[in-house]
Amino acid sequence: TTEMANQEEAEIQISELDLLSSMFPYEEEFAVTDQLALAELKQYVENESAEVPSSKVQFVLNVKAEVPNASMVEFSMACALPFKYPTVLPEITVRSSLLSRSQQILLNSDLKTYLLQNFSGEPCMLSAREWVKDHAAAYVDKDLSSASMTASDATQSQVTTFTRLWIYSHHIYNKQKRKNIIDWAKELSLSGFCMPGKPGVVCVEGLQSSCEEFWSRVRRLTWKRILIRHREDVSLEGGGHAEIQKQRKFPTLEEKCFDAHGARGNHMDLGQLYHFLEEKGCADIFQMYFGVEGH
Repeated sequence: TTEMANQEEAEIQISELDLLSSMFPYEEEFAVTDQLALAELKQYVENESAEVPSSKVQFVLNVKAEVPNASMVEFSMACALPFKYPTVLPEITVRSSLLSRSQQILLNSDLKTYLLQNFSGEPCMLSAREWVKDHAAAYVDKDLSSASMTASDATQSQVTTFTRLWIYSHHIYNKQKRKNIIDWAKELSLSGFCMPGKPGVVCVEGLQSSCEEFWSRVRRLTWKRILIRHREDVSLEGGGHAEIQKQRKFPTLEEKCFDAHGARGNHMDLGQLYHFLEEKGCADIFQMYFGVEGH
């Protein structure tokens, strides 16, 4: 149940905060800035309150790192743990008086990418701190002006990979799951389609980071079996909105129900699925899913 998942996530948060405070006992290294939120969270875990805490636990981690020619510099990590953490990433903003705005944006964007690729669904505050300790200093000297990079270009240049995931599930009947798939795709600007029934097929396409976020959410729901059957990644020069739209094979994400047959009316007509994929220029995928030549 979500209640249990929430409890578990809250417990993980508390044990991680305990770990941080035992490793960094001094205020100047680690300080919880919202004591009330922490108290609420503890109450929630000890079952004294069924109320889901109303605010995120916020804290600051300060890291000293060596910067060439500038001796030690302090990087401050302002952190907030969303209630769903570690199922979702923590919110972290790294700042330092030596970073220009565009250096800071690039640093934070790279940190997020690192966490997204390595810690989907796992506690990662210590790893984030390590990463900042090891990498942050390099951003102080990054000369972003030479390429006349403005702040928005710094984030723009991160957006370079277009991804299409082909997900296979033993079956998809559950209405809530089907709703999640459609809502999440919309929220993450992904297009594609979902074919419920047995087997279940989901295709999503869009920005790589959005596809990965979608997959990390979907696979945490309970499934008899679910896997990524095939993945396509295309590196885009520039990676602007138009480039991404050009790569899409599906206009939006919609549920596709092909005439069902079978006792429960849930076995989809695979011939129709094959023609649908063929129309979209994806016929070769059919064989990856079902191990047979479509016809």
